[in-house]
Amino acid sequence: MTAHVVYLLGGASLFLAVVLPYALRSAALSAPIVLLAIGALIGLLPNTDTSSFSPIEHRLFVEHLAEFTVLIALMGVGLALDRPLSLRTLAPWRRWGSTWRLLGIAMPLSIAAVALLGWWAMGLAPSAALLLGAVLAPTDPVLASDVQVEGPTTDESDEDSIDETDEVRFALTSEAGLNDGLAFPFVHAAILLAATGPFTEWGARWLAWDLAGKVVVGSMLGVAVGWLLAKAAFGSSAPSLRTSESGEPLMAIAAVLLSYGLAEVAGGYGFLAVFACAMTLRSAERGSRYHALMHQVVERLERLLTLIILLLLGVALTNGLLSNLTWPSVLVAVLLLVVVRPAAGMIALSVRLPWSRQRDGDATLGKRERAAAAFFGVRGIGSIYYLAYATGQADFERVPVLWSIVGLTITLSVILHGVSATPIMRWLDARRDDVTR
Repeated sequence: MTAHVVYLLGGASLFLAVVLPYALRSAALSAPIVLLAIGALIGLLPNTDTSSFSPIEHRLFVEHLAEFTVLIALMGVGLALDRPLSLRTLAPWRRWGSTWRLLGIAMPLSIAAVALLGWWAMGLAPSAALLLGAVLAPTDPVLASDVQVEGPTTDESDEDSIDETDEVRFALTSEAGLNDGLAFPFVHAAILLAATGPFTEWGARWLAWDLAGKVVVGSMLGVAVGWLLAKAAFGSSAPSLRTSESGEPLMAIAAVLLSYGLAEVAGGYGFLAVFACAMTLRSAERGSRYHALMHQVVERLERLLTLIILLLLGVALTNGLLSNLTWPSVLVAVLLLVVVRPAAGMIALSVRLPWSRQRDGDATLGKRERAAAAFFGVRGIGSIYYLAYATGQADFERVPVLWSIVGLTITLSVILHGVSATPIMRWLDARRDDVTR
């Protein structure tokens, strides 16, 4: 494939990325489905070099491309959420009850179930099975835009009234923002199991540092960076630092790089740092239009990066990515999407937390809303990053099989959730309007 053809296809694809989100807004079809299909068709063109699109051959490139895409998406999610969190009082934390349930119950259940299926049905080694569970457990902040909140609400006249009104979209958005970072301890556990040996040799250190310490370090550094940037952007005595007045939206990209880089240098989880930084930025001057400006530039960059990954994934699908699939691996992918995640989500959202109150946000999730939030566990770019990262840190068995099942799971998720998102969310919106009348 010549460079001129690449330019032509890239331009056509970018044009589609611009127009598809608006053209398909009312249709039961998502832009990721179309872009994935275009990539698959490109992969069928003559003279396509199979090895050029192999994630195994180009693991490092795939890792960093997916990493940066997830980082940008996490900043966008943090800026989009209207419901605040505060370190000063516990009241806002109660209103995130659905999020804590999905993270603390649904995600571990999903990891355990997929790991068990990988070991029992696919015959994977324990380390590879655990890695598969950790890779496929987190939902995706990139491909789940159809079921997430649209963006920050800005109303300078009444900041106190700004909050989320759609509990399903809030639960899915906040879950996607946090679980990418919280899946990291289990990815590290799989790496340690493959590289070091039994749990008894590394378990205590993993519990103290990978499971707890890195989470605290990443979160606190993210809050600190977000607080400092918010002070500069909204309240600095130097006009050149008050970017909220100039409306310079690239502050959001600077926040991504600063928070992620600082957390990783300090040994914490950078994904959590970026989300915490975004939430801290969002909490400052919540009614300011500057949040919407930053979110817009992040959203556009995220769309471009997603376009590139989906096209490359589509090309890889028709150039050998799925060649190592077996019937047991297909079964595991299907069960994750239609049984494991929905069941784990329903269990998690049906449990009443001890501190929950009737007026808290998660208490308003009825049976239909719980079912929708449990069903829309979209898999995507985060899974690609985790698998590329882990296979570069330790030697896992049957890596081509892991890539095949991850590629299939993402493809099935894009199709299943992409087709169902619009009609299901529209139906939920209609039912909610009927109740409020």
